[in-house]
Amino acid sequence: MPEATAVAAARAKLLAKGGAKKAGNVRRARKAPAAKAGNDDKRLQTTLKRLGTNNIPGIDEVNMFKEDGTIMHFKQPKVQAAFQSNTYVVNGTAEDKSMQELLPGILSQMGPESLQYLQKMASLAGANAAAGEAGEEDLQVDFEAAGASEEKAE
Repeated sequence: MPEATAVAAARAKLLAKGGAKKAGNVRRARKAPAAKAGNDDKRLQTTLKRLGTNNIPGIDEVNMFKEDGTIMHFKQPKVQAAFQSNTYVVNGTAEDKSMQELLPGILSQMGPESLQYLQKMASLAGANAAAGEAGEEDLQVDFEAAGASEEKAE
């Protein structure tokens, strides 16, 4: 029993110091790690898989015509399509370009609205060119008038 009295004495001494405490730490809730951007891509891929999209190989560029006349141009995009749900997915980096930058190569891709826009631009360019020529004629007339006035002065 001497051990029991030694244990009892140790407990009494511990209580005198500040009370008996339980062994261990306070239980804390585990914090969830922050969601990463890769998870969004995985979600997108699983959703596209559910839609039944298939990769379409061999597409070199994609051009999307906006209403304001600019074009969203994708070089070497990854294109997927789900024909039964009429859904197309274009994945890649897009650049906003003007129609003049892409003009010779995109004529076959243009619809009727874009062709009307192109015709309107051509008429504006023609009007600007005509105005420029008229300005040159006025300029020539001014030089001729100035030359004639110099001759009269001499």
